[in-house]
Amino acid sequence: MRGAIQVRGLRKSYGGRKVLRGLSLRVAPGEAFALLGTNGAGKTTALECIEGLRRYEAGEVTVHGRAGIQLQSASLPAHIRPMEAVSLFAKWSRTDIDPSMLEALGIPEMSRKQYVQLSTGQKRRLHLALALTGSPDILFLDEPTAGLDVEGRLALHRQIRALKAQGKTIFLASHDMAEVESLCDRIAILSGGKAIFCGTPAELTERTGTKYRIHIRTDQWERTFETGDIEGRLAALLGELKQKNIRVQDIRVDRGTLEEHFMELTGRSEQP
Repeated sequence: MRGAIQVRGLRKSYGGRKVLRGLSLRVAPGEAFALLGTNGAGKTTALECIEGLRRYEAGEVTVHGRAGIQLQSASLPAHIRPMEAVSLFAKWSRTDIDPSMLEALGIPEMSRKQYVQLSTGQKRRLHLALALTGSPDILFLDEPTAGLDVEGRLALHRQIRALKAQGKTIFLASHDMAEVESLCDRIAILSGGKAIFCGTPAELTERTGTKYRIHIRTDQWERTFETGDIEGRLAALLGELKQKNIRVQDIRVDRGTLEEHFMELTGRSEQP
């Protein structure tokens, strides 16, 4: 099966600075895929090259299907109204307006406002509606929840999951690790202009080494212990506490977050 998005050997430089050094990745149809990278890793440049918004010097980018692009900001006229913008985009794409999609994103409720009067969350929803106008097969999202409050983030997450359930391919760029872990099937991590990892969050955890934190509260103290051997370490701790006649009041175990694994992997790759 061919990929919805295929990138091979992508290279891009700005003057003498090489930003992308042979980036390759593949996104399957109907997959939610995240592109991650520290500042300067080439994430934004890669996204713009794949979207067709920026030229590159070498490599190949293939996108199978109609694409919709949601940018962090849009150069809409300050006094345009949301439905005027939707109508304009529908005319450009030569498609009908989908009332159910607009209703799901809450566009009608802001129809009386001008663009300049919209809140950050309302602008994000409008940008997503514009990206969806034309019923794209592939949706590119650049930091879709940046600047949103908790309620706005949750609402947008529900909409993204609904789009994935419809079979849309989602290509997401985000700095929010919890968001990526919640929404995406696979991730690619950029460092030095290349993908140093491409796989599922679980595969990333396995590659960096599963680490657990054991939080113990006793009648004398409260401490956190880190280990890769959850069974052995927990048994040893409980045995030691029993021997010292220290009463355990609470125990909580959690594994390392995606953000911690991401930082560990990028830290390794940047070592000389």
